[in-house]
Amino acid sequence: MSNHKVKTEVPENLNELKKSVNRTANWRERLDAVEELGQYKSRETIELLNHAMKGDSVYLVQEAAYRQLKGLGENVTMPPRKDEDAVKGTKKIFIRIKKSLPKDHSYADFKEKLKKMRVDVYDTYEGDKGSDFDKWLEETWAELPSR
Repeated sequence: MSNHKVKTEVPENLNELKKSVNRTANWRERLDAVEELGQYKSRETIELLNHAMKGDSVYLVQEAAYRQLKGLGENVTMPPRKDEDAVKGTKKIFIRIKKSLPKDHSYADFKEKLKKMRVDVYDTYEGDKGSDFDKWLEETWAELPSR
């Protein structure tokens, strides 16, 4: 529990924070926005925090939004961690990228092309998997059909 003073006005940069909370290709930016929103108690900031808590694709961001809402005195329940893919249709996306590469491509080639073509997917899983991201992505890549 942080002991910063909660402000009751709407943050001056609310529009920027709203954009940041919704930026699909940057979970770190969403996390920072959630932390900043937690310093303000207004209808708008609470709505944005609820949106992040219930709908963010990265569980870390959901947890941070939950903590901020609790800190603002809101009666909220932490959403359960979902078992399904953080991004709908992940396997199809990965297969499409793998098939677009030469047959003898490396994991590094795949990772680079994924980042180039679908930075939103790359970023979501990087945030979702944390330090296990590389291991998970390489194992997933290895299991995909190549042709």
